[in-house]
Amino acid sequence: MTERQKYQVIHKINGIEIRNYSPYVTADILVNEDYDKAANQGFRPLANYIFGNNIAMTAPVIVQNETDKSDKSEKWQVSFVMPDGSKIEDMPAPSGAVKLRAEEAEISAAIKFSGYTSKARVKKFEAKLFEILKEQNIQVTGKVRIARFDPPWKPGFIRHNELIVPIEFKA
Repeated sequence: MTERQKYQVIHKINGIEIRNYSPYVTADILVNEDYDKAANQGFRPLANYIFGNNIAMTAPVIVQNETDKSDKSEKWQVSFVMPDGSKIEDMPAPSGAVKLRAEEAEISAAIKFSGYTSKARVKKFEAKLFEILKEQNIQVTGKVRIARFDPPWKPGFIRHNELIVPIEFKA
């Protein structure tokens, strides 16, 4: 079974989870394409990096909007989370457009959903996530990450996806 990114659920509120994520490392690539093409275009160079360096495939694959207001086209960061406990200094150096990034531990809110991650479905669940956070007076501190856990050939009705956003949370 594919290793999943580690976290602890510290609270549940109206269908969302408040999670404490351990520090983690990602391999990232920035794709200048619209959302529908970005994940597919970013997947191959990231897969080449991990498989070419005998790094285990993990889940999720993360897609995050990096479009700036001044940009005329969309930019999406596609990321593979490296196996738990990975340290950036111990990882093989990537080539080309692939970059490594270390993230500190963080508290995030997550909402789970099945099916495809079309723009419309992502917007629907993002609105629901933000509505619940607003009702609870929980401050969002970062960008929404679209987390996909399944291969593209898996039927939509059994796919597992999440939207994850860093927050400020006091238990």
